Amino acid sequence: MTPTPSPPPPVALRAVTDRELRFHELFDSNFRPLLGYALRRVNSPDDAADIVAETMLVAWRRIDDVPADGTAKLYLYGVARLVLANHQRGRLRRAKLAERLRLELIEVAPDLAGLSDSSTAIRDGLAQLSDNDRELIMLTAWDGLDPREAAVVLGVPARTVRTRLHRARARLRAALGDAFGTDGHVRDNKHARPAQEER
Repeated sequence: MTPTPSPPPPVALRAVTDRELRFHELFDSNFRPLLGYALRRVNSPDDAADIVAETMLVAWRRIDDVPADGTAKLYLYGVARLVLANHQRGRLRRAKLAERLRLELIEVAPDLAGLSDSSTAIRDGLAQLSDNDRELIMLTAWDGLDPREAAVVLGVPARTVRTRLHRARARLRAALGDAFGTDGHVRDNKHARPAQEER
């Protein structure tokens, strides 16, 4: 006769603390209004969700500071306003970094500023580089590090970085060479006219 298996040991249930209970109530009552607040102020639903998540994280960490007199929603709106300001500052920083990269790449490829297809050409050119060359170009152009600082990040001597950076730029210039005509504009092979046959 097969022995009857013994039941698993009981799982100890942890009591929900007053702090957790209060946060859950705060979240349930204010999530939708906060999401609406954020959606009206940013262009992306993902950004809005991030703002609400960060706001609620602040509320959890500072739950004892959240008013218990019925003004919790206003408190959360105030926190969301600060989170939104930080989000917008971060977006501006990213835009400045992108501009810095564009300016750095002007040294590598001619007249990139006015090219409608330049960003695609640059991405394609960077993709042709080795991981090390691409990282070095990005550290100096995108992150704004000088060769000495990049050397610290990469763990190599500064003079090695200077040499590698010179070579990486040359390789990027070569990679971009096929994408650009002699006038410095992106070649448009799709719209190039075939040579007319001699009559």
